[in-house]
Amino acid sequence: MKLIFFDLHETWLDLLPVTFTRCSAKIRLGIDTLADKWSAAIPQCEIAGYLGEEYLSASDAVCLEDGERALYLAGNVLPDLPLVAFISRYLGAEKWAMKSGDRLVAVKGTDCDWRNWTGLPVIKVPDGIDVRAVDRPYDIFTYNGEFIKKDFGRLVSGKVFILPNKTNTVIGDPALVYIAPGAEVDGAILNTTHGPIWIGSEAHVMEGACLRGPVAIGDHSSVNMGARIYPDTTLGPWCKVGGELNNVVMQGYSNKAHDGFLGNAVIGEWCNLGAGCTASNLKNDYTPVKLWNYRTRRFEKTGLQFCGLIMGDHSKAGINTMFNTGTVVGVGCNIHGTGFPRNFIASFSEGGASGFIDVQLPKFFATASIVMERRGRVLDEHERRLYESIFDFADTFK
Repeated sequence: MKLIFFDLHETWLDLLPVTFTRCSAKIRLGIDTLADKWSAAIPQCEIAGYLGEEYLSASDAVCLEDGERALYLAGNVLPDLPLVAFISRYLGAEKWAMKSGDRLVAVKGTDCDWRNWTGLPVIKVPDGIDVRAVDRPYDIFTYNGEFIKKDFGRLVSGKVFILPNKTNTVIGDPALVYIAPGAEVDGAILNTTHGPIWIGSEAHVMEGACLRGPVAIGDHSSVNMGARIYPDTTLGPWCKVGGELNNVVMQGYSNKAHDGFLGNAVIGEWCNLGAGCTASNLKNDYTPVKLWNYRTRRFEKTGLQFCGLIMGDHSKAGINTMFNTGTVVGVGCNIHGTGFPRNFIASFSEGGASGFIDVQLPKFFATASIVMERRGRVLDEHERRLYESIFDFADTFK
């Protein structure tokens, strides 16, 4: 059976700026993406595409034959075992819509059924099954440690991996350190007392680095000398980090290679935080943090005491940049200068505490091309059209 992930418009809005450039099912949380987790949880289903905002769906064409039935699944819903088991019970039925309260969880049927799901028989998720989802960007780092542990158990099963060599110090169970073939880990302190440590293929953990699990280091990523990586932190592929990170999720291809603190944060792809860049994750008066919401266009209560930087793809911060608690940065931004910039920075903006100007597409594309070439990637025509679409409606969210 084909598996198709969908995002309702409200879901897309509430997860911005992370979802400017990806459907929610492609968000990295734990070791891999939400789509990867669902694919493993329902192995009889094959991912056939993603549905959501038109400019995003254009790159994820759904492959279905006329009249073919599929499972349409809300991409931001977490694959908790009770929910997976409940959905699996109904896979044999022809067509239905599944809801938990007001939340649409899944639809089974044809493309026509999906587009007219309000007319389908409704299956209600029982009150005893808790349906959790990534509804806001901060949910990504909130759930991250839990899913590193779950993903570790799933992904290491049956794998052959390297044990830490004698130059490393392991505190806790060495079996909770996964080092993929091709990875280099030398002279590091690896603490698995509170959770596992996953180190991907061709990753490099340099001497003097301290990692306290649960931590996930993606393929080809580097942890520089003397770095301190605290629990519940994930680096996607091709990241470079140094300094101090605590409960941070980097989607991939991003750098924070030097000293400076980053905590309770979500960083998109192709971002760079310069030397000494620091982001606060706790207010001086210890009150709960408010965070900008693109749908309501105001700062909303998170209920969290710790909440740091949320940064969209292809945004950069110069050396010694300081971010206030709960700062949201859009796509394609360039932040620099002394002082604290405001807590919400709209996409395609350049400047700092003294103010911002617009970044035009030619300049953005020139920088993005150079950045991606450093990782052996080319800014292709599809990606150019994606960012052109975001640029066209960016003013809507200023």
